[in-house]
Amino acid sequence: MAFPVRSCALIGRFSDARVAETVNALLPHLRSRGVQVLVSDAAPGIDAAGVVRLPETALGERADLVIAVGGDGTLLYAARLVARHGVPLLGVNRGRLGFLTDIMPQDMVPSVDAALRGELPSDERPLLAAQLQATDGSIAQSLALNDVVMQKHDTGRTLDFETRIDQRYVNTHDGDGIIVATATGSTAYALSCGGPIIEPHLDALVIAPICAHTLSDRPIVVSSRSVIEVVLLERPDTHANVSCDGMRLGVLAPGDRLEVRPARERVTLLHPIGHDYYKLLRSKLHWGRGSFER
Repeated sequence: MAFPVRSCALIGRFSDARVAETVNALLPHLRSRGVQVLVSDAAPGIDAAGVVRLPETALGERADLVIAVGGDGTLLYAARLVARHGVPLLGVNRGRLGFLTDIMPQDMVPSVDAALRGELPSDERPLLAAQLQATDGSIAQSLALNDVVMQKHDTGRTLDFETRIDQRYVNTHDGDGIIVATATGSTAYALSCGGPIIEPHLDALVIAPICAHTLSDRPIVVSSRSVIEVVLLERPDTHANVSCDGMRLGVLAPGDRLEVRPARERVTLLHPIGHDYYKLLRSKLHWGRGSFER
């Protein structure tokens, strides 16, 4: 992180009244600290005075700090914008759950001031690199902080597909799809499919089948250095959708190949002072109710 912080990019769904309210409260505070504020040139609903508008793809390159205001989906979107630029990312929660956007609105101003001074705890999170290679030779690529998901397109059909890890055959699956999640993403879609919670600093991935039609088809945990390959098997009129952190990458047809591997890029997340991962789990998953809070 560059010091002093001279420019800060704000990312969020500004058409949401709660997000716009928070951003409009943050703008004058940042300006009072001498920080140049950057926003997307397509961002509506905020006070434009003293704000520099740029193409969204340029925000990560120009900013010393990025603040995502909204839910975890907003932070995941912002992560892709900063991944190749080494810019730290701070999440202010105006969504529902907030595993990643862990700054509460009432703590926003002191937390932002601490971030400007370089006093917030930080950690680097690994990313996944997904590549969808079609039989016609076309390639689609994207990064994911949480997960790469392959799932059925038609609600009434299941998928037959094979998985390989580091070129070794693992299984032939029948179900609705499969999730490859980082340790960060283990508490997202993979958790709802019965996957384990992985402490975010462990070098591991979870591979979780979605609604498998065989009870023995269970989530597995593998090395974060693994390369996972998914191939859809031939069935009439079958194809699947592939997404990275909820953003559509493309369509997987029989004969196409989805490859998920560790990315070179990493994302630096900033957390509130006193951040405790297990306290976060207790809060979000309602653990320890009725017990003494230590």
